[in-house]
Amino acid sequence: MSDPMIGLILLGLLMALLASGVWVAISLSLVGLAGLVFFSNAPSGLVLASTFWGHSHSWALTALPLFILMGEILLRSRMSDDMFSGLVPWLSRAPGRLLHVNVFGCAIFAAVSGSSAATAATIGRMSVPELTKRGYPESLILGTLAGSATLGLLIPPSIILIVYGVATEQSIARLFIAAIIPGIMLMTLFASYVAVRAWMNPDLIPAIDETFSLREKFRASRRLIPVALLIGGVIGSIYGGLASPTDAAALGVVLATILAWTSGAFSWKLFGAAVMSATRTSCMIALILLGAAFLSVSMGFTGLPRNLAAWISDMNLSITALLVALTIFFIILGCFLDGISVIVLTTSIIMPMVSAVGIDPIWFGIYLVIVVEMSQITPPVGFNLFVIQGLTGIDILRIAKAAFPFFLLLLLGVLLICLFPQIVTFLPTYMAS
Repeated sequence: MSDPMIGLILLGLLMALLASGVWVAISLSLVGLAGLVFFSNAPSGLVLASTFWGHSHSWALTALPLFILMGEILLRSRMSDDMFSGLVPWLSRAPGRLLHVNVFGCAIFAAVSGSSAATAATIGRMSVPELTKRGYPESLILGTLAGSATLGLLIPPSIILIVYGVATEQSIARLFIAAIIPGIMLMTLFASYVAVRAWMNPDLIPAIDETFSLREKFRASRRLIPVALLIGGVIGSIYGGLASPTDAAALGVVLATILAWTSGAFSWKLFGAAVMSATRTSCMIALILLGAAFLSVSMGFTGLPRNLAAWISDMNLSITALLVALTIFFIILGCFLDGISVIVLTTSIIMPMVSAVGIDPIWFGIYLVIVVEMSQITPPVGFNLFVIQGLTGIDILRIAKAAFPFFLLLLLGVLLICLFPQIVTFLPTYMAS
């Protein structure tokens, strides 16, 4: 049987399993098993057992549950409220005024949670009622929240970057550092969009009666110090070479726990809830990674990735043409799957193609995460849209419409890193030197 026919059969089986509601991890494993049994001579049981065992004790993967636990602890502490209070005085006179709280609040919380959904839930719980009460337009409230919360996937410590690093055997530390400038770039694009909208139509933004002296602004800024210490401790220890991502994750959990306790709004009950929630999320992601690893190994036995890479190479596609095709492919796939599933489903097939045309895998990881960020705000399966719908009760299509400008800004971000790859590669190169 030809390779395209084998690929179509396995893809059809995967789509059928996912459409029938089978867990992603089980679907991946069953497709991998089918590939081994019907299209290779490998001992399927032995390969399944050895792959699951070999990939279940990855030291790099240890950072994943630790960063998730850090985010869960902060989600239940008073630190998020302090962050909101510390930002308001500084942003009350900026073009767009308090809408920037969504942008900068999401960026800051993303740097300590690593999760897009957690960022949307935490910042949205504080900002949506407050901004609605003050008379800000619904479309900009929802759009800035949905779009800015996607930064949780990119700004380190990013859970999805850990997944990509483990799946492709890339340095998680270098991926974290590579994401810093693109994260700042996207945050700047979002804030600039809000400012331009405010300049073009000043009536959109309600007047603000509160005024803050410089002393009051600095006094409010003291509430941001714990968050700054946490971000500096985690990211600084990695960039300075003092700690691996796993060590930094452990440091982050310790610092987050200390800061949560000292805030006075944390308890053993909340700590237990954070541990249980982090355990459920970590087990779900780890199971998906095991299924993806088995699928990747089974695809290797069938020869599909190798033959596909050779086929792409024979087509002599330019890097630009390949990236355009992959961007369209990932956007469509992201309309139906969550970000982690998109990465683990595709890396085993895509990476040989990427390597064949000479694309830097670190750069490709950042590109892939930004494209996957788009899937968080595209129906029918946009996790940020679901979170915000749960917070507000607003129809998901209205939320998606409000988030569409930020989808276009993310697309602009992809274009910028394609035109200027140094945006991604500068810091990792400097770090290596």
